[in-house]
Amino acid sequence: MNDSASAQKILASRRRLIDQASRTTRYKAEEEGGCGVTGFASSIPVAGKHIFEPSVQMHNRGNGKGGGIAAAGLCADDLGVSREILDDDYLLQIAFLDPAAREQVERECVLPFFKIDSSGKIPAVDDYRDIEGLETRPPDVWRYFVRVQENVLKDFIARSGLQAMAQRKAEDEFVYQNSYRLNQQFYASLGEKKAFVLSHGRDMLVLKIVGYAEKVAQYYQLENFKAHIWIAHQRYPTKGRVWHPGGAHPFIGMHEALVHNGDFANYHSVSEYLRQRNIVPQFLTDTEVSVLLFDLWNRVYEYPLEYIIEALAPTGEMDFDCLPLEKQKIYRAIQASHIHGSPDGPWFFIIARHDPYTRRYQLIGITDTSMLRPQVFALQEADGVQIGLVCSEKQAIDATLHSLSQEDKRFSPIADKYWNARGGSHTDGGSFLFEFTKDSSASAAADFTCTDKFGKVISTPKDKLPADRTIELFSTPAANAVSEMEKALEEKTAWQLFQFIRDNLARWDFNTLSWYCRKIAAYGAAGNDCRKKAIEALTLLIDFRYDTGAKKRSSVLEILHRSLYELFAGAPKITARTTERFVWIDWQTRAKLRSPKKTETTLIIYAREFPPEGDECDARLICAAFELGWKRFMVYGLRGQRFQGCGLGPDTDGVRIDVYDSSGDYLASGIDGLEIFVHGNAQDQLGQILKAGKLVIFSTAQRAGTCMSWETPRAARSSMRWAVRGS
Repeated sequence: MNDSASAQKILASRRRLIDQASRTTRYKAEEEGGCGVTGFASSIPVAGKHIFEPSVQMHNRGNGKGGGIAAAGLCADDLGVSREILDDDYLLQIAFLDPAAREQVERECVLPFFKIDSSGKIPAVDDYRDIEGLETRPPDVWRYFVRVQENVLKDFIARSGLQAMAQRKAEDEFVYQNSYRLNQQFYASLGEKKAFVLSHGRDMLVLKIVGYAEKVAQYYQLENFKAHIWIAHQRYPTKGRVWHPGGAHPFIGMHEALVHNGDFANYHSVSEYLRQRNIVPQFLTDTEVSVLLFDLWNRVYEYPLEYIIEALAPTGEMDFDCLPLEKQKIYRAIQASHIHGSPDGPWFFIIARHDPYTRRYQLIGITDTSMLRPQVFALQEADGVQIGLVCSEKQAIDATLHSLSQEDKRFSPIADKYWNARGGSHTDGGSFLFEFTKDSSASAAADFTCTDKFGKVISTPKDKLPADRTIELFSTPAANAVSEMEKALEEKTAWQLFQFIRDNLARWDFNTLSWYCRKIAAYGAAGNDCRKKAIEALTLLIDFRYDTGAKKRSSVLEILHRSLYELFAGAPKITARTTERFVWIDWQTRAKLRSPKKTETTLIIYAREFPPEGDECDARLICAAFELGWKRFMVYGLRGQRFQGCGLGPDTDGVRIDVYDSSGDYLASGIDGLEIFVHGNAQDQLGQILKAGKLVIFSTAQRAGTCMSWETPRAARSSMRWAVRGS
């Protein structure tokens, strides 16, 4: 850590920056945050289009008034510079809200201080109105690869008394202070905003607009621009100039960019804490002060990351008592020094960070100690590539992996591991980070690891192998296996068929499993009892835990889902004449919804193209179908759609909804008698105001061999019973 004298000299050198600045303006607080945040770190560089899909799916967490992205671990070729320049230079990006101001900005804030190795306006579409939904013209952005001029840096070190500091770290501080002066002159001090610094760190960039996050990638033509780390944010900040691109996330410290979901109750207290250290926010948002805190504790005080996280999210109560005594002593000192600067309220941070001194890159997720904002982490390790993901919702993780898997078969659409952080806990600290070192010769990452706050490694089983997704896995197994399977299909119940596959799966290879699943789907195509048995058997295989042998469970699940969706899609369409009990409907045929005919019992809804909420969402289709007489529903292809089971009204005994894939918020909220079975993970705000009925969740994030069930009989509406059922 920096010694006290060095830290004080850094902070003292900033005093002249704020001598002419007014005290923090107090704007009216905006409405509570409900932002969508997403990010991933990959061991190989991947294109910006893969941050596009999860951003689109979180529109209902945004409003089109603010969106942004950050990328770290960039590719020199995409930037038109050498690897040496990308490694050594500061990547200074300036947003020009008034293009005519560029000459003055360069003359007064760039050219006198920096040696410029490369510069230019970053590419953008010719007319922003060509991008559907983009209503405000994004700023022109100029990119400069710079180093501080030797004489300028020497003078700065002497004036600031920083002779004891490593020269490169003093150069960091000059860049930081120069960006502050630029923002103060051309943004913060003006009624009319002209320009501001988007980012100035090494090997990372930030772009943001008034609009949705994915429009950033479209407007600035980043679909094929590659990086190891991407983060994105939907929605404006909860405080500050919410209508302005300068107020959108991400915000920067030095070599890190931060997005956040939530709202601080003590924003002004944190601002005063920073002001006491000669740090004054310029964009007046709670997100900005978050990253200023991180930069203060990281670069000025040089705390280890564990201590920075503790200062942001202090461990409390029972968790504190469970810590080792030595750690309690350290944490008590951290809290005594910084508790008045710790963000208070509901929040969740995602941080993209580059440490140029160790060449380490990090994607960090930190949740508040009360865990008041949703967050999901995931890890996938396969075929020589690794990826770590962190998002507001699991559906955004699934969207990212689906997008990647469509382009690169080394990625699977299902993660190997999903989990949540427990805020401020003594076990994981409420934080996880994905970290790697980039190989400068090959633009690939080495030593990719995932750890919690305390450095404990999170990994996937090393003795499990993924399926090779580049080849077809449907060749016919040996004759005796074929005969055995055909006999099982004809003679066994769905439960017995499940048991048969479960008991043999460990010794099968992926090809044999794929053949069996395809055989089950073909059997189910015969209709009625066959389809019912096949759906039930495949669903049991998805829900329950069992020995998969040397095969990764994520690959097994992908094969099972593929066959189950084939079964669903093969059901008669709502427009067809049929005597089957299953009927299929999707977005294109939703207007053909009708009452069930005599033999029809189950409506299968393919929900992929339905909006996440509103009058046209799949949840409203269920309500309309219920009013027409349908009582049995299977909903699949979900990608974050909300409100399944809501709005059906009272006395819904006998109604059952089976939910597959990535369900969204508010599922089963307000149910009164009906049953909902979730064949996978559920999201936050689950089952609010339950009155009567049953909710069962077969969660892949639960411990092996369990599902979670809640049931309230109508005779005991005021009571709640939770149960963990062995699987």
